[in-house]
Amino acid sequence: MLVGFTAPFAVFIGVMALEHALGLPVQVMYPIRILLVTLTLLAFSRPYLTLRPTHAVSSILVGAAVFVMWVAPDVLFHYRGSWLFDNALMGHPISTVPHELHASVAFRLMRFAGATLLVPILEELFWRGWLMRWLIHAKFQEVPFGAYMPGPFWIVAALFASEHGSYWEVGLLAGIAYNWWAVRTRSLADCILAHSVTNGILSAYVLLFDQWQYWS
Repeated sequence: MLVGFTAPFAVFIGVMALEHALGLPVQVMYPIRILLVTLTLLAFSRPYLTLRPTHAVSSILVGAAVFVMWVAPDVLFHYRGSWLFDNALMGHPISTVPHELHASVAFRLMRFAGATLLVPILEELFWRGWLMRWLIHAKFQEVPFGAYMPGPFWIVAALFASEHGSYWEVGLLAGIAYNWWAVRTRSLADCILAHSVTNGILSAYVLLFDQWQYWS
């Protein structure tokens, strides 16, 4: 059971870390990352996935609200260049995707699909499907999805924020929102849908308005 919740995330992060450490080309490694994560999900995670949300409309609205929270600070206040968000520890608010790939239709479609369809599944399995429950009890499978304790709630939100580098403050807001939605709905499918809507709108925003800094 543990593998089903954690392996897709581990594969995704592991391949990305290898890509950055060895300076491997993203146009080669991103398809490999997507393929390996997909195979891992199919092999280990299918028994634990439910893709039938019980609050579909509300989940879509939550996802859209998180998108607004994600981009509004940059649009309104332009503070991303501050040392709090642009430093050696948190990284830099720029895209690591080579500029020549910005015009590649195949890469744009693959990146859109990965961000919208795969990332929400692997992240919700890991952060709220496993970690938030495991922090309540080591036998996490005995803890209902969406069970609430303050410590696990805020630890997961903080770790989710740290995963997003220079966007850590909006990552924290997103983590709080998704954690709250898990507690509110007790539904993995609704969390996946909300997360997918956020990533889908953000991906469209990146492509339509050339805002590639949101795609590291």
